Amino acid sequence: MTKMKTKRGAAKRFSITGTGKLKHAAKGRRHCLGNKSRKRKRSLKKARFLAKDSASLIYRAIPYQRTT
Repeated sequence: MTKMKTKRGAAKRFSITGTGKLKHAAKGRRHCLGNKSRKRKRSLKKARFLAKDSASLIYRAIPYQRTT
């Protein structure tokens, strides 16, 4: 069987933690930042973790980066 290809868009957006969770950046911090409050912009800096029901699709998209 041939090797599976990694979806490069998914590989750039998601990383897998040591416990197997999918970490990604929050949306809404690219532009139009003048309309957002300081508190909101600060909270958008924090990493987010993907829900378990959506994670199986991403695990299939990045097959060789899975640690667990």
